[in-house]
Amino acid sequence: MTAAQLFQFADGLSQSGRYALAEKAYRLLAQHPQADLRREARFRLAMMMAHRQRRYGEAALELRLILDEKPDAAGVRLELARIEAMDGQIGAATRDLRAAQASRLPGDVERMVRFYEQVLSAQRPYGGSVEVNLAPDSNVNRATSAGTLGTVLGDFTLDDRAKAHSGLGLGLRGQAYARQTLNSGLFMVERVSGSADLYRQAAYQDVVLAPAAGPELVKGRNRVTLSAGPLWRWHGGRLYTSGGQASATWSLPLAPRTQGRLELGLTGVTNHFNRLEDGRVVSLSASVDHAFSPSKGGTLRLYANRAGARDPAFANRSVGVSASVWADVGHMTVVATAGGSYLEADARLALFTDRRRDFSASAGLAASFRNLRWHGFVPLLRARYERNWSSVGLWDYSRFSGEVGVGSVL
Repeated sequence: MTAAQLFQFADGLSQSGRYALAEKAYRLLAQHPQADLRREARFRLAMMMAHRQRRYGEAALELRLILDEKPDAAGVRLELARIEAMDGQIGAATRDLRAAQASRLPGDVERMVRFYEQVLSAQRPYGGSVEVNLAPDSNVNRATSAGTLGTVLGDFTLDDRAKAHSGLGLGLRGQAYARQTLNSGLFMVERVSGSADLYRQAAYQDVVLAPAAGPELVKGRNRVTLSAGPLWRWHGGRLYTSGGQASATWSLPLAPRTQGRLELGLTGVTNHFNRLEDGRVVSLSASVDHAFSPSKGGTLRLYANRAGARDPAFANRSVGVSASVWADVGHMTVVATAGGSYLEADARLALFTDRRRDFSASAGLAASFRNLRWHGFVPLLRARYERNWSSVGLWDYSRFSGEVGVGSVL
């Protein structure tokens, strides 16, 4: 049987609903020594998975494997963006649209890009993601490694519980959402997200749960989202903080390959360990996403926070900047990040000689391996280093952490 005959045979199986046999035929063609035939087989398999079986994550993987071989295949990247939008991954879809525009596109393809930008609001009504990893950490409690702490009463000797501790934890991350159409371009979005860092020593366990809901207005590439909901955090098995949060986000186009984002947030916090830390946090951030080429891009983010508290010594203001670049390298997507921030407290704690002033820096590297997908899960590797210099020794620390795990879009 020739390749053309096998394509015809596989297409017939797909159209008749015999998807398992059709997939075997397409995968056989995907091993053909001729590159164009391999890519065509993967493309048809992806179309069957997405449009007939609703296997969006696996379809996106097949298209990314094509782009690994041919990053400038604009038509494939546009189809990938469309499937990501169908799967509710609007951020990934807009990123791939910008990446497609980093190539020189024919006029008809440019018109198709603009059309896709207009129809990104036709999204999957529900979905989510989950991630499970093992997380070695050199400083799970973000504590100082110093043996003594300077105070107005002299140097205090710290016991082991107050010093930095290393550990190997289990990290769990997940979110789920539902989206209902209220009107043309207007949606109601409910979302719940949570995370858990679990260690053998219960004192270091950290769990966060944050449900939220609100309207979302979409007009072209402009997207305005309002959201509000409660927030809980447990530390060491006890309720640490509770409160509520609200945010307003505006995603706006700046250029064909560039997208901007403005976000204003307000969080009210009740601290169940220390009521002197009760207060409100106001945050403002601005970020820019840009595609350098079809396989490379980056993000620059600036932010400022104002945290109020009953005791001015726990109130502070902070500013920061972070940058990240991503690149598709072979069958991997690699992301490098770096950032820095400055924090200053309103007043000094009575025990310490200085008001708290922190300078912090961080750097990270992450990789995901698309060709090793198993039942929708993709292997993930992350490494991160943090260093915080503080005028108060209690907050002066360094930390190296890693993650080895798997993640999946549901």
